[in-house]
Amino acid sequence: MESLADTDYLAGQRMLILAPHADDEAFGCAGTIAKIKDAGGEVYVMVFSVGDLDHYNAEYGHVSGSTRVQEFEKVVEFLRIDDYDIIFNDTQTHMRLDSIPRRDLIHIIEKKSRLALDRISPTIVALPAISYNQDHVAVFHAGFTACRAHDPGVKSFPATVLAYDNPTLSWNVDHEKFRPNFYVDISDYLQHKIKALALHKSQLRHSPHHLSIENMEYLARVRGHEISVVAAEGYMCYRFVL
Repeated sequence: MESLADTDYLAGQRMLILAPHADDEAFGCAGTIAKIKDAGGEVYVMVFSVGDLDHYNAEYGHVSGSTRVQEFEKVVEFLRIDDYDIIFNDTQTHMRLDSIPRRDLIHIIEKKSRLALDRISPTIVALPAISYNQDHVAVFHAGFTACRAHDPGVKSFPATVLAYDNPTLSWNVDHEKFRPNFYVDISDYLQHKIKALALHKSQLRHSPHHLSIENMEYLARVRGHEISVVAAEGYMCYRFVL
């Protein structure tokens, strides 16, 4: 049961999620998004890359960028996300964010995007955790630099900087292991997370694949059990200022 103090705190939050691709926001943060929106807060998503892609999926071997956008827009509507910005929608850039100079990605996050830090001054920034996915690594490092400590009178200074979970993180090297130390209780929002994921249907797999709906429910319940609640989303916290 959420306390009035919790609700008041979330109502004052403006969360910006940096998503390498459309669907990362749901895998990592859908329950948190629903909880913040229900409390009266704001949520924005900066999607870096959407494009045509052939991938290992028996049902959706080829997925067009337009399909990815349509699925994402359904998630935006369902979770009541306040606004989003898709940075690159060409196939050449998709899955090649690591080929873009980091300084250029930082500039997009700080100044260029419609949802740039300088424009919306988020209180929370959620980064993709480092993984084997080169696009996630590129966005994490650019976002981490953009969120560096600074005089808030001169540059946007998000009080909370997090890295969000992803079901692919189990395949990683030891020094980059995801170790959550910040949790959001989504016991009342687990079904929101499941529904949001289901809307990204071209990206899902059948159980027991780690990108299945069943596995994502298991993961949310495991994260919940780590803090003795029904379900949770786990994050790594890099900064938390009260």
